[in-house]
Amino acid sequence: MSGSAGILTALIFLWTYSFQLSTKLILTFLVLLCWIGFAFSVRNKVAFPLRTVLNILGALREGDYSMRLRGASRDDAMGELAWEVNRLVRFLQGQRFDVVESTALLRKILAEIDVALFGFDASGVLQWVNDSGRQLLKLHEQKIIGSHAQEFGLDLCLKGPTPRIVDLSLPGGVGRWELRRAAYREKGVSHQMVFLSDMTRTLHEEERQAWRRLIQILRHEINNSLTPIQSVAQSLQTCLKQKSRAKGWEEDVREGLEIIAERSEVLGGFIASYSRLTRLPEPTFNEMKVETWVRHVVGLETRLSVAIVPGPDLTIRADRSQIDQLLINIVSNAVEASLEADRKEGEHVVITWKMSGPFLEVWVDDDGPGLETSTDPFVPFFTTKPQGSGIGLALSRQIAEAHGGYLALIGHSDRPGCRALLRLPIEHGSGHSS
Repeated sequence: MSGSAGILTALIFLWTYSFQLSTKLILTFLVLLCWIGFAFSVRNKVAFPLRTVLNILGALREGDYSMRLRGASRDDAMGELAWEVNRLVRFLQGQRFDVVESTALLRKILAEIDVALFGFDASGVLQWVNDSGRQLLKLHEQKIIGSHAQEFGLDLCLKGPTPRIVDLSLPGGVGRWELRRAAYREKGVSHQMVFLSDMTRTLHEEERQAWRRLIQILRHEINNSLTPIQSVAQSLQTCLKQKSRAKGWEEDVREGLEIIAERSEVLGGFIASYSRLTRLPEPTFNEMKVETWVRHVVGLETRLSVAIVPGPDLTIRADRSQIDQLLINIVSNAVEASLEADRKEGEHVVITWKMSGPFLEVWVDDDGPGLETSTDPFVPFFTTKPQGSGIGLALSRQIAEAHGGYLALIGHSDRPGCRALLRLPIEHGSGHSS
């Protein structure tokens, strides 16, 4: 079409001149032939790169990134198009390699991880499962993909709170499992991912360790009482069997019986402390002012002055008697540690509090000798004090956990002493900052 005007003008001039008819026909045929040839040549020159681009786009759609356009340059429009297409192919090829490698790594991790993973769609139909999940169900992947969770007893895992501990009886194992769920989207549709971690072996091992520690402590405490009782009892038996008793034997018997009674009382108190630790009542929650609570507990300590650095005005819900006992134990330990160090300068014990998100944090700092890295101060009945019972910190941690919080001891890195960190939850609407 672009050459038709020139060709038409040339033919008009050709046929208006007085040429022979044969000459006019030959020249007309040559002009038309050149025009058609040139048109097809231009058409092919434009269409070929476009067809090549279409072929490359089709190959990209099929996942083939090996094709390239020749003649890519920035000198003309078609060359610039070829250059950009080649650049796009290289970019997509790099992205494809990253996706393939990441997917392979993810599949390897999912296959080797000792956690059963299940992916369910919104209707509860299983979409994918890892090796641990297949072993737990004792079924081949092709037999369970597309099945409903109810068919193999996992429908209860798709509802209810999470994380939580559940008891499950599955073909590949029976026991306690930690259940966690997470939401993800696939092809724009919401799915649920279920994580099942076997807690049975961990709980059994922790139980064995707890029994081992408890037996060691019980043996130590009972031997401390039974050894002197046995020694005194043997001495009294020997004294009473003698026909001629030494002068003052009655006094010796009286002292021996007092020792037996004293050690029996100590042993009875130890057993009572153990009973107290294992029978902590459920907390009764009531509102309480944090500053009033802290000042009340500090006022009970008379051996050493405890400095208070006031924090924000907060109100929490807690069991006042239990939380009092918790803070009394913490402050008492801090004071005893500071008295043991016998430092002359500075504020020995400092207590403050702050709000950290939805939690109240209470800090009690001392300047005592600090923590020994080889010991756990929260082990029940473990104590370094001559008159200590060894249940104060264990009971305090139990109270904190019953309130949904936790208690930790952290050694100071820049000075002597340590910090007791108590974290308790603040219910929505019950706390405010002034």
